Amino acid sequence: MHLRELDLANTARYRAGGSAPGRLESEGLPVQTQSPRRSGPLNGHDVKRIRPWFWCCAVAAWAALPAFGAPPLPIFDAHLHYNAEAAAAYPVPAVLDILRRNSVRAILVTSTPNEGTRTLLAATSPDLTVIPFVRPYRNDADRATWFRDPETLTLLEAELARGAYRGIGEFHVFGDDAASEVAQRVVDLATARGLYLHAHCDERALERILGHNSAARVIWAHSGFSVPPERLERALERYPALRGELSYRYDMTTSGRLTTAWRRLLLRFPDRFVIGSDTWVNQRWERYDEIIAWYRGWLADLPEDVSKAIAWSNAETLFGAPTTRGAATRSP
Repeated sequence: MHLRELDLANTARYRAGGSAPGRLESEGLPVQTQSPRRSGPLNGHDVKRIRPWFWCCAVAAWAALPAFGAPPLPIFDAHLHYNAEAAAAYPVPAVLDILRRNSVRAILVTSTPNEGTRTLLAATSPDLTVIPFVRPYRNDADRATWFRDPETLTLLEAELARGAYRGIGEFHVFGDDAASEVAQRVVDLATARGLYLHAHCDERALERILGHNSAARVIWAHSGFSVPPERLERALERYPALRGELSYRYDMTTSGRLTTAWRRLLLRFPDRFVIGSDTWVNQRWERYDEIIAWYRGWLADLPEDVSKAIAWSNAETLFGAPTTRGAATRSP
């Protein structure tokens, strides 16, 4: 099973409240609105359609490789998880090797539990910048309840006392759950401390978050997952501080090339998008090379300055100077 085929299947299970293979993802999790592009499981026709896509994408990625001796385009992975399952299967040296061979020079890390993020922060080096975000989860079950649990604020305050974190998230919230008192206090906390919010949310929840505090700075995980480019364009126009992250947006390409609508959107807002791997399950770590190759394939469709911005400099600009390694060991 190839990358897009696997991810479509996992996404269907995710939205249905099911589980990824070998891991219970989110029992009781509020689910997103189903994409208008798909309903139901994959069938034989889908698989036949996806396989040619994969090979076209692979060819495009190969064509995007730099000339012999030229350094590849550096990547800032702005959506990376080092969850407990990953930490058990992929020791830090293995993670560093995966990042190195893909020319990933910076990562935005958010993990369940937060110990995983602190572990990778301790691996900061001249070759790898680590931007840590604190997640409002003690475990996977918190994903469905954090926005109504007063202990969320206690957890965040304790973690933020370590002094290293640059944002809060990735957190999941949908619809009017984003209007809860706890969610609003988290938004205010982030805004008061100059932290970004990494929100996996639908359009209604995004409106609630930014309507509550117009100074909030949001990185929209998956750019809304299934929100079409036309509505993304309106959101970017309405909220100047909003940034879109592009993992799982396989609707961006057809046969490995950007669609007309997505190309137009990226060229209109070249400074508003970042890319990420979203290693939420170990299968994403297993296929990390393919994920990055998919990005490189369509980045090659864009003017050089735009591809560099989306791959690297947009995220670099958000966070400025790298977080220091010493902050990783500070006790709250």
